[in-house]
Amino acid sequence: MASKDKTTGLWIAQWYEIDVYGKKKRHKKRGFRTMREAKQYESAAVLKETGNMDMCLRDFVEQYFSDKENELKERTVKNKRYMLEQHIIPFFGELKMNEITPVQITKWQNEMYKKGFSDSYLRMINNQITALFTHACRIYDLGNNPCKRVKRMGKNSTRALSFWTFDEYERFISEFEKTDKYFVLFEILFWTGMRIGEVLALTKGDIDFEKNQIFVSKTYHRMDGKDVITSPKTEESNRVIDIPNFLCEEIKDYCNKKYGFPDDARLFEISTRAVEKTLELNRVKAGLKHIRVHDLRHSHASYLINQGVDALVIKERLGHKDIKITMNTYGHLYPNEQKKVADLLDANRTNKKES
Repeated sequence: MASKDKTTGLWIAQWYEIDVYGKKKRHKKRGFRTMREAKQYESAAVLKETGNMDMCLRDFVEQYFSDKENELKERTVKNKRYMLEQHIIPFFGELKMNEITPVQITKWQNEMYKKGFSDSYLRMINNQITALFTHACRIYDLGNNPCKRVKRMGKNSTRALSFWTFDEYERFISEFEKTDKYFVLFEILFWTGMRIGEVLALTKGDIDFEKNQIFVSKTYHRMDGKDVITSPKTEESNRVIDIPNFLCEEIKDYCNKKYGFPDDARLFEISTRAVEKTLELNRVKAGLKHIRVHDLRHSHASYLINQGVDALVIKERLGHKDIKITMNTYGHLYPNEQKKVADLLDANRTNKKES
């Protein structure tokens, strides 16, 4: 159906698609230099429309993001696109989805290993191609998922968990005046385990000063030079966190000093980078080991574990999607209970014999 534009001399691709109401609608795409390019575009468009897995991976990537437009956050799309464009499309972009084999996936993985990426980054890259083929199988009936027959790259966790103990945190926070906004911010991070984006999105309206609770319903990040507020990382991240009275009073005092401050304005109108620089500067002053801002979340979890708090409670407090995430991250911090089990079984056996 390709035709030539008599005015510009360029070619026009034309094809039909069925909309959600079952109506056939013609589409056009102008500006192709040759008839061949226009027809190639038409063919790719028809394959997308029918969900035919003869389409090349490059085109399926666009279909994937189109299907996920109401599911993935803008920042997530940006990160996924970067990894796909840098590490996957250069290898598989022109190959048909239904012709990519486990052998090709393996060869690609070997090339990725040669680049010297960390295990965690390798796992992230591998997750992107796996997500594509999982979607193709689930939605478009691709008969064979080559990723299922290949071992995944990287490991779930290769970096030792970094955190401060309560005593180390006390040394750190003593570097701040209690009137300093960073004092209140770091107090919230340590005593709630909230993510930095969640804290930076907090407003006065998110604090219930009577019930001593924080309502987490959004997160902040900086993207393309703009401040962006979105919903939290997962559905489970929407949560209510009970906070100790002293922390509630610290937040209240901070809010009271901001006279006339609107309930819907951010409590901390600063960037993540500013928080990172402040943490680094003051941890050096306190003579403490290096940790990231996110590690204050780990510090909160390790403190709770040390106090004997159940893993399920920690899961809810941190807003983890699944208890597996909590246990995979912090399970090794729990004391080994095997000896207690053995003693219990031994005592039960002895009591039974005596009776």
